[in-house]
Amino acid sequence: MESNPKKFVFDDVSTHNKTKDCWLIIDGKVYDVTPFMEDHPGGDEVLLAATGKDATDDFEDVGHSDEARDMMHKYYIGDVDMATVPKKRAYIALADRTYNPDKTQDFIVKILQFIVPLVILGLAFAVRSYTKEKSA
Repeated sequence: MESNPKKFVFDDVSTHNKTKDCWLIIDGKVYDVTPFMEDHPGGDEVLLAATGKDATDDFEDVGHSDEARDMMHKYYIGDVDMATVPKKRAYIALADRTYNPDKTQDFIVKILQFIVPLVILGLAFAVRSYTKEKSA
């Protein structure tokens, strides 16, 4: 690694999101993984999916081997200014969604899905037996 690494801003790094030009941000460091795209065991789609964001969690969640971690220094090109990296968006639940603890509507729908076909089947047998008696 260089003694004075180049400093990148997030917007510049996020533009490198193609198979022929792919940069990743992992632990605040920028890696140009373009030469590794074809050799990556998970395929290039995995690397492309990690572009345009801080890919540290994606990298750590996979559980890369020590050999994979040792390879990273070949692709290191500098650091990212972490102040320019957008924060992760927190999940916000919909406020207008109502909670139905007794699930009454769901229960009624399930019962109707069971009863309606039985009623139709019963009517079909009744019509058949009625028409059979008339013809006999």
